Amino acid sequence: MSVWTVVVAAGSSERFGADKQSADLVGRTVLERSVDAAGDSDGVVVVVAPAVVGEVTERLGGSVHAVVAGGATRSASVRAGLAVVPDVANVVLVHDGARPLASRDLFARVVAAVEAGADAVVPGVPVNDSLRRVDGAVDREGMMAVQTPQGFPAATLRAAHASGADASDDATLVEAYGGSVVVVGGEADNLKVTRPVDLLVARQVLEASGG
Repeated sequence: MSVWTVVVAAGSSERFGADKQSADLVGRTVLERSVDAAGDSDGVVVVVAPAVVGEVTERLGGSVHAVVAGGATRSASVRAGLAVVPDVANVVLVHDGARPLASRDLFARVVAAVEAGADAVVPGVPVNDSLRRVDGAVDREGMMAVQTPQGFPAATLRAAHASGADASDDATLVEAYGGSVVVVGGEADNLKVTRPVDLLVARQVLEASGG
């Protein structure tokens, strides 16, 4: 099967306070490491803010198929990336550019679950913190924190996005379209760089592992 990955990195980095995608992470940028994680894919498309398309294209060189401008929402950005994924792709993975520590093994597990027949595959890890709504506590039994990469049959993902709807992630769009979601084991180290402290933790993880 032909596997392509869309790396979404078009956010504003408002909570980080600067462009987190270009932040140094042990000698490489956060975005470069997120792209590297998808290195076993047949092709990678990177979606970034319109103002930095040229800069990121130059930085990533020939390591990706294309760098394209994102949209006003995450779903719009995914659609912008999906538009340049070739029709030969059988499986499409969507990965957050702010998750630089995802392993290639995790990518492979997600692909394997799609190839086994899943409509949507998400990595998940157990929720350890107590959860609470404004109006009361939430039982965390059976709750999972969802990560990326998320994987889909290409045709299913394209169909789910054809409506132009928005959602917090692509599995939610596919589920709304009528597909079922399969959860595979995620990785504790697959953190999302949202605030400066997350970058410090990611650096420590890489340095401890010799990465």
